[in-house]
Amino acid sequence: MKPHRATLILVLGILGLVICGPLGIAAWVMANKDLREMDAGTMDPSGRGTTNAGRICGIIATILTIIGVVLGIVFVVLGVGSAMMSGGHH
Repeated sequence: MKPHRATLILVLGILGLVICGPLGIAAWVMANKDLREMDAGTMDPSGRGTTNAGRICGIIATILTIIGVVLGIVFVVLGVGSAMMSGGHH
């Protein structure tokens, strides 16, 4: 039976929330894989709770990252549009 990676997944999920959003994606993907292996009986299930907590942190980090990227794009588009509008009126 393979050992679980629950602590690593939780750390990646927390780092995804606090420092670097893409780490949340890694936590989410790894957790999903590990939970499937736990369900199949090929991985030590003792880390299920911690793995799930890391997965949830990863999901939240991913959502916040997507929102941040979308807002960044909106602000850039609005800023460029505003600069173009004001540039024509001297």
